[in-house]
Amino acid sequence: MTFKPIDIVTVALFAALMGIGANIAAFLVIGGVPVTLQPIIAILAGALLGSRLGAFSMIIYMLIGLLGMPVFSEFSGGLRALVSPTFGFILTFIIMAFVTGKIIESKSNPGLPTFLTAAFTSLVINYALGTTYMYYAYQWIAEAPEGFNYSMVWGWMALPLVKDLILTALTAAAVPKLYHLLQRQTTLNPSKRTA
Repeated sequence: MTFKPIDIVTVALFAALMGIGANIAAFLVIGGVPVTLQPIIAILAGALLGSRLGAFSMIIYMLIGLLGMPVFSEFSGGLRALVSPTFGFILTFIIMAFVTGKIIESKSNPGLPTFLTAAFTSLVINYALGTTYMYYAYQWIAEAPEGFNYSMVWGWMALPLVKDLILTALTAAAVPKLYHLLQRQTTLNPSKRTA
């Protein structure tokens, strides 16, 4: 995989945005789940950078955090994140960006329905895999609260889910104009590439 300067800049930008999105509202914690803006940024990364670069930006974000930079929620970082029950969500951001990009790339001229499909498919992946990972992490790695069960984990996710459903709909509605503007710029100036 070869990278142009614009690729490096945009990948770094979205990795940085993930660190900001992880902590902009992370002081709100429900159960063991910090409330973040990360799902929306992962969707944007896939939509605007494409599947490869979008996923790569999320991998870079994860590696920066694992190396110890405080970019994960609640300004945490380091290898201890690997045993955090919420680490599954970090893994899903990579999948989300890739899937969002792939769905949009499958259309020659994607419209609003494509962006909605891509965004909500990715959000389902985030919640289904992330929440299931959290459940099993509490079973095997972390100390589960008394009366812990799968329903309790989904109860913790209810409020973040409402927030993410609203933001995903707004993002999917707003991003097509930006996407098409970036595509036109790329067509007019082939030295620039966003996907």
